[in-house]
Amino acid sequence: MMLLLSSPASTFLFHATLLHPLPLCFSTMSNMIFPLLVGLTYVISSSALAINRRHYLLRQTGCIATLATTTTVSTPSAQAANLKDRADGYALQHTDREWAYILSGPQYNILRQGGTERQKSSILNTFTMANVGTYTCAGCATPLFSSQDKFSSGTGWPSFSATLAEGVEVEDVDPVRAALDGREARCSTCGGHLGDLFNDGWIYRGSSAAKTGKRYCIDGGALIFKPEGGGEDVFGDDPPPSKVINYEQSMYRDS
Repeated sequence: MMLLLSSPASTFLFHATLLHPLPLCFSTMSNMIFPLLVGLTYVISSSALAINRRHYLLRQTGCIATLATTTTVSTPSAQAANLKDRADGYALQHTDREWAYILSGPQYNILRQGGTERQKSSILNTFTMANVGTYTCAGCATPLFSSQDKFSSGTGWPSFSATLAEGVEVEDVDPVRAALDGREARCSTCGGHLGDLFNDGWIYRGSSAAKTGKRYCIDGGALIFKPEGGGEDVFGDDPPPSKVINYEQSMYRDS
């Protein structure tokens, strides 16, 4: 009490509190809460992302999807800003009309429009290391993944712990966003969207991902499996028996 009354200003504050406690408390709380509300509004508005595979996978690995949504400050249009323009930034070039003619509907949706197939909808999700061969880009035949690096993640999408040489290009983002929201993976030759890279491989004990710490979560429709020693190619846009692939709206919009 002596501290409160040690100065004229403190004495006034003390009496003001006694006479008008609610306005003073409200004013003090407003001064404390208002900056927090402004900051929270900015974070939420700048990180409005559609519910997509990334959030589903984060829930699968024990992360809270809403945490990723409220802590990411990159705008959707900047998600692939540090990657080359898919239309003219890669070695293999085709017009959009040509791509639509070359690729199947599902392949075009994924590779050129950044679409995402439903989990457990690609025949390649059922493949294991026992299916020896190479997974190539469905748009340009670039070797991307080896069967030796394939593992079962339980997510419903083909998963790999590593890539082949320089076949896959990965979005470069800050570590926090990479941990929460993953990074886009593209074919380094044609720029086709493949899926996402997550740094949670360590949770898959006993798999090759536990060693690399990486999980490439790939849309099966973006791949073609070529068996070792020859044989018939397996197209990832083919569904497992009695399964139909339904595609979600593009996550990467105009890139």
